[in-house]
Amino acid sequence: MKITFLGTGTSQGVPIIACPCAICKSTDSRDKRLRSSVWIEVDGRSFVIDTGPDFRQQMLREEVKNVDAIIFTHEHKDHTAGFDDIRAFNFVNQKKMDVYASQNVQEAIRREFAYIFSDFKYPGIPEINLHLLENKSTLIHGVPVMPIHVMHYKLPVFGFRIGDFTYITDANFISDEEKEKIKGSKVLVLNALRREPHISHFTLNEAIRLVEELKPDVAYFTHISHQLGLHEQVQQELPTNIQLAYDGLKIEL
Repeated sequence: MKITFLGTGTSQGVPIIACPCAICKSTDSRDKRLRSSVWIEVDGRSFVIDTGPDFRQQMLREEVKNVDAIIFTHEHKDHTAGFDDIRAFNFVNQKKMDVYASQNVQEAIRREFAYIFSDFKYPGIPEINLHLLENKSTLIHGVPVMPIHVMHYKLPVFGFRIGDFTYITDANFISDEEKEKIKGSKVLVLNALRREPHISHFTLNEAIRLVEELKPDVAYFTHISHQLGLHEQVQQELPTNIQLAYDGLKIEL
């Protein structure tokens, strides 16, 4: 399995254009964070988790030629706004895109991309096969995917475990029952928004404590706001088994 971090940033706390903050001025490419998403290649299949506003740019940067399925964590725009750009894969690969989403996410997609579902099919619109994602193991193109139910304040969000890899973003609470699904993962990706408390995201220290509890071989923090600080400085503070993820980072299992 190969995992590529398409984006590790967030719209939360991102300064405006021309902001003079240290993150915006940084020359370290690891501080240039597009909205959070990952590309997973496993058993000859290609999956993308979330299509944020930067989806097109991420696909071009990584030279992704095929995506078999899009899997959504939740309906917030920083995770869905680039959905229209799947049409390029429809065109190149001459097939519909399989899309896996909870009922809440499906309702948001139908509302915000209503033209996809209209009776009149305008030429060139995205073509999709929409599949309901529930909190139980499901086969996606023959690959077992285990959803993990977490809470983003009061909003239900899905994390996912595929083999020994677990990906969780936009969360600040995971029940004991759902933690059992995570235990034994070799790689855990977890959101760590900033140092200060936040109503709907794990802080850096909360994320560290959760890693200590769940004991993966290695953890990567994602969904990082400008408020967390510079990559090089934050990395020096982390335990040896925790890495601050960055856009373009590739890992293999």
